[in-house]
Amino acid sequence: MSNPSAYKVLDGLFYTKEHEWARVEGGTVKVGITDYAAKTLNDIVYLTLPSAGQDVKQLGTFGTVESIKAVSELYSPLSGTVTSTNQELVNHPELINKSPYEAGWIIELRPSKLEEEKMALLSPKQYEEFLSSLEEEHH
Repeated sequence: MSNPSAYKVLDGLFYTKEHEWARVEGGTVKVGITDYAAKTLNDIVYLTLPSAGQDVKQLGTFGTVESIKAVSELYSPLSGTVTSTNQELVNHPELINKSPYEAGWIIELRPSKLEEEKMALLSPKQYEEFLSSLEEEHH
């Protein structure tokens, strides 16, 4: 088995197979991309972010993240309404590379169907297993 621990996966978060994470904080959910996505994209140089008040659907796109290598769409782990975006990323998109789970969060949303939709997300353990399966495909 390869070393999925080369990528940080935090407990207490929900994950998608598109490499986004969701952290439930009271009535809102912070969303970002995982350490795996940040390292795979490499140097992030630009993001397009939604506006506060915009509705997003589970696994629907809400923006893009651009690196030196590629442009990737961002997928929302949950449906809801965007309450805020991380404006620090406008001038400092590299925060996502440095701190994907803390300073590099991308949007905050008020979920509309949290209880039913979180069933479709991966636990930290399931996400680690998913990363291991990806690594095996590459070897």
